[in-house]
Amino acid sequence: MDPSPVNPSTQISSTSRSAAPAPSRALHALGDTRWDEGPSRHLEHLVEAGGVLHFTRMPFVLREPERCFLDPRWSDGHSKNISLRGAGELRGAQGTPDELRALREMIERFATQAQQLVDRLFPQYRGKLRSGNASLRPFEVATRSSSWRKDDTRLHVDAFPSNPMRGVRLLRVFTNVHPGQRPRQWRVGEPFEDFARRFAPRLRQPWPGSARLLRLLRVTKALRTPYDEVMLQLHDLAKADLDYQREAPQAAVDFAPGSTWVVFSDQVLHAVMGGQHMMEQTFYLHPDDQLVPQTSPLRVLERVLGRGLGVPARQRNP
Repeated sequence: MDPSPVNPSTQISSTSRSAAPAPSRALHALGDTRWDEGPSRHLEHLVEAGGVLHFTRMPFVLREPERCFLDPRWSDGHSKNISLRGAGELRGAQGTPDELRALREMIERFATQAQQLVDRLFPQYRGKLRSGNASLRPFEVATRSSSWRKDDTRLHVDAFPSNPMRGVRLLRVFTNVHPGQRPRQWRVGEPFEDFARRFAPRLRQPWPGSARLLRLLRVTKALRTPYDEVMLQLHDLAKADLDYQREAPQAAVDFAPGSTWVVFSDQVLHAVMGGQHMMEQTFYLHPDDQLVPQTSPLRVLERVLGRGLGVPARQRNP
């Protein structure tokens, strides 16, 4: 039976939030204010250790005609995000051709600035990061209904049923573009290795041949590896366990309008409790291209489980 779709934000005591020194130490407030200017920062070690880089005064500045796009009416109603694909295709939006062109140009400008930022912050990754989708997220988090598996108000690491990552990392740049004072409210959980060890005894082997069957039926875009099976189970186990959601080490953090944060979302346990109007850019990185590859979820899980997880060397295509 599916767990009750209870919003855990109403059940987290102040004690459980405050008794979370490890998650609190994962937050790094930084004073940079420009996306593209300044010296290289060499912050790879912080994000690879599960850190959240929080630039408290780094806004994505909307041009005056673009402010109208901070409204859910631009969504086509079928997707929670308005996204720009790698080939420049805009999805999830509605409007006239001129309006959609202006909306696409705004998201493209954000994607360009996000690329400039990660190039400056992470010199080790230059030429190795691959850009994914950029998106505008216009909806209010608290009023968005979903199944428990899709309920992002529950602590989780990112893993996708239809899109196997095959060990590739998910580096994400977020910016709160709310026009008023509304923060983006997150919870940040315990270190990934602690999380993995906690749930490892509950992991189950998939049915033999299930990965090939799912690919044949086009349920997945590529073959799932054992790594993908483990990550999906960890995602679901955490979201389904309401005791864990209430009692696990965690820290609350508000990202104010005008702030930007950068995180490996496949490694950092996070939950989105509230907010509206945010920009996001995804980048992909192979764990072998990290400063310290052994900190990647792939290598941590192999160490915790004592076995390989079927990821081909330097497989770059999620």
